[in-house]
Amino acid sequence: MNVIPVRQDHRRGSVLIIVLWVAFGLVALALYFAQSMAFELRAADNRVASLEAEQAITAAARYVSNVLATADLPGKLPDVTLYRQEAVAVGDATFWLIGRFEGLLTEGQPAFGLVDEASKLNLNTATVEMLEMLPDMTPELAAAIVDWRDTDSDTTDSGAESEIYQRLNPPYRCKNAPFESVDELRLVYGLSLDLLYGEDANLNGVLDPNERDGDLSPPYDDGDGWLDSGLLDYLTVFSAESNLRTNGESRISVSTPDQQTLGTLLEEAFGTDRAGAILERLGVAATDPDGQGGQGGQGGQGGQGGPSGAQTTAPTNSSILEFYIRSGMTEDEFVQIEYDITVSTNDSVPGLVNVNTASETVLACLPGIGTEFAAALVAQRQAQQGDLAYTPSLAWVVDVLGETNAITAGPYLTAHSYQCTADVAALGHFGRGYQRAKFVFDTRQGSPRICYRQDLTHLGWALGRDVRDLLWLAKHMQ
Repeated sequence: MNVIPVRQDHRRGSVLIIVLWVAFGLVALALYFAQSMAFELRAADNRVASLEAEQAITAAARYVSNVLATADLPGKLPDVTLYRQEAVAVGDATFWLIGRFEGLLTEGQPAFGLVDEASKLNLNTATVEMLEMLPDMTPELAAAIVDWRDTDSDTTDSGAESEIYQRLNPPYRCKNAPFESVDELRLVYGLSLDLLYGEDANLNGVLDPNERDGDLSPPYDDGDGWLDSGLLDYLTVFSAESNLRTNGESRISVSTPDQQTLGTLLEEAFGTDRAGAILERLGVAATDPDGQGGQGGQGGQGGQGGPSGAQTTAPTNSSILEFYIRSGMTEDEFVQIEYDITVSTNDSVPGLVNVNTASETVLACLPGIGTEFAAALVAQRQAQQGDLAYTPSLAWVVDVLGETNAITAGPYLTAHSYQCTADVAALGHFGRGYQRAKFVFDTRQGSPRICYRQDLTHLGWALGRDVRDLLWLAKHMQ
């Protein structure tokens, strides 16, 4: 009887075990590389989505520039009904223009649209008294802000100059030069991040879940269901009004109006008789070129005869609003020449607040308005204009403030806006690759130009819960 050696069976079994281990190793290696490739594919897909979002932001900036360039009047923001602000498709990407609500800020969907920089206080022109009227502002901080921007080393009452900053760790000097951005406030002595940003951690103008949960997550809020905005919502460094007429010529000064230049403007707009009546009411006294007196045509004495007089004098106007009050013009008449007059000889006038777009909080900071009339101004303009369109004029504020307060407020007010912010948030395909950037556009030179850009992607999601839910729903319905 033949006997098979047991050793040969053991050898075959060992080979089988080795083969199984090799197969197991190869399978594990294949699964590892497959998983790695899946991660790489997902990362590459997310990177493509991020690039799409970046390109969408670039496209949004070009789109906004075109919208501003085609505005019907210089210094007037485009009507939000005439351009797209949310869920604008750019290929497979989408962008939104994050705006601001007028009035109280609560939780919910963000507002969309452009933000008027002239609706805010200008850090480089606001007085200490105006700054003190801002929410949570202290006299010490307001004084420190003015000390930071002024050109001297003299300390304002309760303010801070270099000797204070030199004691900090690390030490630095007081700038003693104008602010270049609102974020520069972080360097001012006594200003905290909580005061600068408020409860709006992602700067989108609405109350997100982490901004109404008390101390559970940053920012540490009061949990009252209302969004307490920081100073960033009320301040700017970009507001400046062009001093050019719609035809490109310099505006006519009405600070101390003369009959020759102003009379020509009024005659072209209203005719000789009406121009003469306005000049007479203004107290513009005209004289004949040969010095024979002020008969001046049909209007009789007092400079009613139009621009034929040679030399004139009149009481000084501190603003075009005071000029309007003293002229006796109707509101419709004033609107016709409002773009053509000024009280400044500079190329541009910085820091004027647009009464047609400013919030109640900002208006309350201005002399002649204060908390007494700010709410009434906002209510009146909403009643006249609705929530969207507005008439670029100052005349209507006289009915709310009265002549005395309107004259006091006039040097700080405008009806025009030449700078606006486009806060652009964008997503690539399938709602991925979130990116966000803020642009400030300046239209004083006719063609809009970008004068400031800031990346805000690091602040996180700013489009609200509704947009997130819609994206999730669209993804799972495919």
